[in-house]
Amino acid sequence: MDATEILNLLKYGEHINLECKKAETTLPKSVWETYSSFANTNGGIILFGVEENIREFDFNKRFSFVNIKKPQQIVVNFWNTINSCKVSSNILMDSDVGVCNVKGADIIFIHVPRAEYKYRPVYINENPMKGTFKRNHEGDYHCTADEVRAMFRDSNDSGNDGSFLAGFTLDDIDINSLRSYRIEFEHRNPTHVWNGLDDADFLEKISCYGTDRTTKEKCLTIAGLLMFGKGTAVIERFGNIRMDYIDKSNLTLGSRWSDRVTYDGMWENNLYNFVRIVMPKLAFGIKRPFKLEGLVRIDDTPVHKAIREAVINMVIHSDYLVNGVLKVVKTDEGFEFSNPGNLKLPIQAIYDGGHSVARNPRIQAMFRMIGYGDNIGSGFPTILSAWSEENWRKPDLQENDDLNQVELKLWMVSLMPQECSEYLQKHFGWVYMRLGKYEQIILGTAYLERCVSNSRMQAMLHLNSIEVGHMLAELVREKMLLINKNGRWTSYMINQEYTIPAEQIDLNRSSGNITLKNDTDKLIYDYIQTNGFITTAQILSITKINTLSGASVAINRLIKLGLVKKIRKGKHFIYQ
Repeated sequence: MDATEILNLLKYGEHINLECKKAETTLPKSVWETYSSFANTNGGIILFGVEENIREFDFNKRFSFVNIKKPQQIVVNFWNTINSCKVSSNILMDSDVGVCNVKGADIIFIHVPRAEYKYRPVYINENPMKGTFKRNHEGDYHCTADEVRAMFRDSNDSGNDGSFLAGFTLDDIDINSLRSYRIEFEHRNPTHVWNGLDDADFLEKISCYGTDRTTKEKCLTIAGLLMFGKGTAVIERFGNIRMDYIDKSNLTLGSRWSDRVTYDGMWENNLYNFVRIVMPKLAFGIKRPFKLEGLVRIDDTPVHKAIREAVINMVIHSDYLVNGVLKVVKTDEGFEFSNPGNLKLPIQAIYDGGHSVARNPRIQAMFRMIGYGDNIGSGFPTILSAWSEENWRKPDLQENDDLNQVELKLWMVSLMPQECSEYLQKHFGWVYMRLGKYEQIILGTAYLERCVSNSRMQAMLHLNSIEVGHMLAELVREKMLLINKNGRWTSYMINQEYTIPAEQIDLNRSSGNITLKNDTDKLIYDYIQTNGFITTAQILSITKINTLSGASVAINRLIKLGLVKKIRKGKHFIYQ
């Protein structure tokens, strides 16, 4: 890192991933707690020689730099300690630690990446139960015993759902659930040798049932009970987990929901039944264009496949050994999925695709064998692709560490709906029209999703934290966004009290002896000067013109004046 990168990080970075320590002469003892917390959460940067006043918003007053004495010796001490038994695992490379001069002061930077799931928990003092930390908006905190145990479980590549459950036998299997599954399995795999097996052997083949080598007892696995168990048996063993579906779409006045599926004794609440009940309810109302393959109508669409992926992802990535809810909510704006546990992989790796580490691989395999769930690592890209084709807002995947759950929102709303654009143009006036594309998307997201964060916009815009932070800071400086600060975590909301300032740019632009007098022409020409070009669709969005022919008439006036020229870009035309 160089001085410019560090100053940009301090000014625009996410402060939940930043820790500043004075460390004038020695290595602070608290650095190891922060190292553990960053490694076990989402990574971060530690800076020695920087003092931070977290209550100060003004960047020029928030940070002060202290010249570290003998910085190279402190770096040597750091490496010696991290390679000792002080910490459970050293996940740093040489380039992650260094000395940099900032504003005349020698400071030390340490970049701590998020540890791979197989190395977590990263703990200190040879005691995982007392030496494991994570990061939230308040700073470093001691992990609970349940959090530590969850990380140890997740470090095992064999997954969580293969353990045998002593005392749970074939009598705890709901025969109707199993029969329905076997019918689907045979339909999908008509020549499979397992079709001729009896139920016990079939369950053993799909890792639901077997012999515990320790006790020699025949019993169900976690996967078997969760997938096909009777409701009473599932609740007896997994009373910490609930399954809930709520339909909040098309609500009538005074109604909290229009449909709900929760355990009420009317169905055997196992995972197979929950998925079979919920899937059709989510798909109901989604358009199915007429399509034939040969003489057979194909009703499946990319959106239907994406919804299936979202449901299956929720099921196979849940941690069924902690308290929580598998929850699906259908709204007029889309779908919300949440499941207990944390992500095993970084969010960006999931967006990129090609990686998949299911917490419950046996349950994943069972659903895949009947056609639910895509190939390994392609599930989330399937969702992204379908949503992109529909020009809907990018799916929002988040970890909620406070609730120990993962949340996915699938918005069936376009990136910038007309209603949103019209509101922002009216609310911010000429200032909005002169913003760049990314800044307009940030404001649109804040309006549609009620608030926006740096991490959300990183995923939407494919930019890093510093780039997004710079734009957010500028929108705050322009008083278009308001800061909602929660410790070290920040979100931003539309400033509902915004006052449009007097326009500072004279729209009476001229070229030679020609002066524009028509207000619409002034607005179009000013837009082109600010953004480089315009399209007829953009003319409709920034003016009161409501037809393409009207937009053409307006742009042709500027062409005749010699101020604008028409240029082909692929199949379309732009004006610059």
